[in-house]
Amino acid sequence: MTARSMMPYVEGNSAIREMFEEGARMAAEYGAENVYDFSLGNPSVLAPEEVNKAIREIVEEEDSLMVHGYNTSNSGYEDVRTTVADHINRINGTSFGAENIIMTVGAASGLNVAIKTLVDPGEEILAFAPYFVEYGNYAANHGVSLRAVPANPEGRNGSEAFSPDIDAMSEMINEKTRAVIINSPNNPTGVIYSEGTIKRLAQVLREKSEEYGREIYIISDEPYRELAYDGAQVPYVTKYYDNTVVAYSWSKSLSLPGERIGYLVIPSEMADFENAVQAANIANRVLGYVNAPTLIQRVAARCIDCVTDIDAYDRNRKALYEGLTEAGYECTYPQGAFYLFVKTPIDDDKEFCAKAKEFNILVVPGSSFACPGYVRIAYCVSHDTIINSLPAFRKLRESLY
Repeated sequence: MTARSMMPYVEGNSAIREMFEEGARMAAEYGAENVYDFSLGNPSVLAPEEVNKAIREIVEEEDSLMVHGYNTSNSGYEDVRTTVADHINRINGTSFGAENIIMTVGAASGLNVAIKTLVDPGEEILAFAPYFVEYGNYAANHGVSLRAVPANPEGRNGSEAFSPDIDAMSEMINEKTRAVIINSPNNPTGVIYSEGTIKRLAQVLREKSEEYGREIYIISDEPYRELAYDGAQVPYVTKYYDNTVVAYSWSKSLSLPGERIGYLVIPSEMADFENAVQAANIANRVLGYVNAPTLIQRVAARCIDCVTDIDAYDRNRKALYEGLTEAGYECTYPQGAFYLFVKTPIDDDKEFCAKAKEFNILVVPGSSFACPGYVRIAYCVSHDTIINSLPAFRKLRESLY
């Protein structure tokens, strides 16, 4: 792959990173306290103290060669995978073992491993808009096409706003469709897909798999699983559809995005399970990950029952939603994650983002998530940033009329 062939990746991923870099420049010019940077989904809550304690104990107590060396299979340490499987079973009523878990370099590598394992070049994946911009790049990495199922902003057939449009998906499935990516709680909307939605998705995929005589998989991207508010439940998709791979990361649940640690779940009930696991292990190696970072594997196992304190995100969620709706913005109330999806007062979301910069506000256009006419606001920031930004948001909206 050459620099020229990489340009579509650069163009497709420019918005979020450009906003992030613009935020640093503006903070230097105006002062960080005067810039309201909502561009990046970077956790603002500290990792639990148990994480730092586990790191110190592992480094001091365990054999250094074991901690830092090539002492694990491509799947990861067996005892760590057993701990992960037992934790999932205890929380979700499943029955996984170490053989169902592959430790990965975060959810991003897990998604790439899953795609390379399940989808052949020339086949296609469907994703429900709005979706995380990198999905298209991950598919392209493996010669796979990604097609967007149109967004469902008003809800359809009694479904909630921005829930998957299963009817539209059903119409798009063809002989090349091999997988559907879902993401719940969703980035960028914060919507949690209901049990009814998951059941209906599973039923349609079973029917379409039979119709075309080939398995169609679900790849469930779940880094925000623990960030659910007001008692909301996030269905565990493998309980509804056997041909599901779950990609998980501790980046948000433990505020460890820089440590790049996560896992894949591959159920024993999946078609051709043994070959799928072997292929995933090979993919983990040949894609250059080799194995998940060994120290952080052991940390994750020791902290398996820990979660970051999401009260700060919940406080920001409520303050931002209430402040913006009072100012006249139309927002989708988020059930999870740490994003607010806002309809732009003007049709052109990129023009709105450019105008927002004049008020030192940085948000990401919805067109970056295959859903123009909206912006994503990442509220994983200080509460002061939320409160101080509200007058600027009001002035921004007033300037458009």
